[in-house]
Amino acid sequence: MAVNESKTEILDEVERKAGQYEIESGCCAQGCLRALQEQFGIGNVQTYKAATAMPGIALRGETCGGVVGGLMAIGLVWGREDPKDMESYFKAISMGRKFCKTFEKEFGTVMCRDIVKQRFGKELNLANPEDAKEFVKMDGYKRCSYVPGKAARIVAEMILDAQEKAQ
Repeated sequence: MAVNESKTEILDEVERKAGQYEIESGCCAQGCLRALQEQFGIGNVQTYKAATAMPGIALRGETCGGVVGGLMAIGLVWGREDPKDMESYFKAISMGRKFCKTFEKEFGTVMCRDIVKQRFGKELNLANPEDAKEFVKMDGYKRCSYVPGKAARIVAEMILDAQEKAQ
């Protein structure tokens, strides 16, 4: 954290960037993950690429890409490198569950199809070309940008809190 940059300023910036990256790329998972990667120096281009097919789990309407991007960042921060490191494994799981619970409080679900229905007032199957066109016509990426932004903000706050505790 920069000396004159408050926690709130960092959270606001991470949230803003994640939403903007969603608008630019059309990928909520990459938008969320990229903002967190930049702020905390985690992962690399390979990690970013790994998030490509994650929105709604390959546009199936399943787990929100913002959630997947957030969970990927959690794995980068708290995950294990050694498969025998059960302490790090359970720490990452615990942090992932905390994140999902907080996200669910905000949106009522972690499911893409349900969030899309909330935000657009109707069901849209984004893998269907006609629904995808309608989504774009409805300014979908901009209207959905709040979701990966909020996901990134939640994870950023968790990371900052952990950094503060470690000092």
